[in-house]
Amino acid sequence: MTLVNLTSPKKRQVDPWIGNIFDSIFNDTVVPPSRFSNPVPAVNIAETASGYEIDLAAPGLKKEDFKINLEKHELTISVEKKETSKEDGKKFSKQEFSYYSFSRKFIIPETVDETSISASYKDGILQLKLAKKEEEINSLKVIDVK
Repeated sequence: MTLVNLTSPKKRQVDPWIGNIFDSIFNDTVVPPSRFSNPVPAVNIAETASGYEIDLAAPGLKKEDFKINLEKHELTISVEKKETSKEDGKKFSKQEFSYYSFSRKFIIPETVDETSISASYKDGILQLKLAKKEEEINSLKVIDVK
């Protein structure tokens, strides 16, 4: 069996030029990549002596936009935001819509007191505080080395 290269020498000379044109057309930032992707906000999770803290970076939202659910040790934080620009009395041939949504799920350990979960939103950060159960906090034992 013989492998045959089907590109002619003339085409090889033009390829870099054509490749550069198509690269600039398809890779230009006319439409940013975030327009096609659905980014998920970054999260920081920290454990303290009394519980856990979850910080979710979600700037540009309001506290009413968040929906937080807890079901069977699974904490779900989600946002679904729709905006339309609509003016009455005008007939539009084009109308811009904005839609943003995300959902993050976390498995909550059994050591968390599910009745004492609190959430606050300030300066673009959603902060959840999850307190540990009292018996878990008091179960810390110091063992002396002999």
